[in-house]
Amino acid sequence: MLDTVSFISRLKTILTHNELSSAAFADLIAVQRSSISHILNGRNKPSLEFIMKVNDAFPEVDLQWLLYGKGNYPKTKTSDSQKSTKGSNDKIDKTIGKKLERIIMFYSDGTFKTYTEL
Repeated sequence: MLDTVSFISRLKTILTHNELSSAAFADLIAVQRSSISHILNGRNKPSLEFIMKVNDAFPEVDLQWLLYGKGNYPKTKTSDSQKSTKGSNDKIDKTIGKKLERIIMFYSDGTFKTYTEL
């Protein structure tokens, strides 16, 4: 059975490690901001859909660690699927059918930085 208090603690670890606010985290995993608030405050328990969205958005999160606290965060070893796509935009692009054009990072002071493919 899932220990909700420990799960919340591990979820907060992910937010802290990635320097994310709860609102930014909610946007990143595509859930309502109120859902994150309710989970972090212990009002609601996380759904399977929520857990899977966290797992999909953060490949460095070991599912056993997230659910039960077993293992390490971030993962110490990369899986074979991560190794095959790491550093290769072409392989990633084929899986989603689109070519990465640019990444834009927005900062809280209103500035931004753009990264483009060469």
